[in-house]
Amino acid sequence: MRPPWFIGDEVTATGFRLAGFRTATPPPGDELSVLRQTCSEADLVLISAEIANRVPKLERERMQRASRPLLLVIPDVRGRHSAPDLGAGLRRQLGLAE
Repeated sequence: MRPPWFIGDEVTATGFRLAGFRTATPPPGDELSVLRQTCSEADLVLISAEIANRVPKLERERMQRASRPLLLVIPDVRGRHSAPDLGAGLRRQLGLAE
């Protein structure tokens, strides 16, 4: 298995580096290219919600639907951006949302 990647802020990246992840903290405007690069090098990519919100939604969703790598959006450490509610999205798709 290839080493996992974390894309996000430097503070959170430090913790993920200690856990054995490779990390990237892309400057504004480079998020999509960094995401594409890391997806080509890993089986698991975690991306903070803050960075994920800067990637075009359709492109991010396409990458999340791909079977490899597993791409997960996680809440950012500062709590300003939350990860998408997967349960709500699934309920909408199944026609169970109110």
